[in-house]
Amino acid sequence: MYAVIKTGGKQYRVVAGEKLKVEQLAGEVGSELVIDKVLMVADGDNITIGSPIINGAKVTATVLSHGRHDKVMIFKFRRRKHYRKTQGHRQNYTEIQIQQIAAK
Repeated sequence: MYAVIKTGGKQYRVVAGEKLKVEQLAGEVGSELVIDKVLMVADGDNITIGSPIINGAKVTATVLSHGRHDKVMIFKFRRRKHYRKTQGHRQNYTEIQIQQIAAK
């Protein structure tokens, strides 16, 4: 059984027991989150697709940690114009583990 959820403006295909890093969510380490923006649930041949979300479906997850991704370097350059600009960015994330997928 798997589901497609939406969190942080992105979509993820999740399975129970899976760990993934999503955009930063509010919640303490060890607390439980309920994600109710479920776009699709597949249980074998039984597939339910929402329009856009499935009412009553939810995915339960546990917060494992908070952190920051590796630094991404942004480098802007104009040839022959003596223009160079370097900037770095580190995005915050929350690591979660999927506990349960519940359809309606």
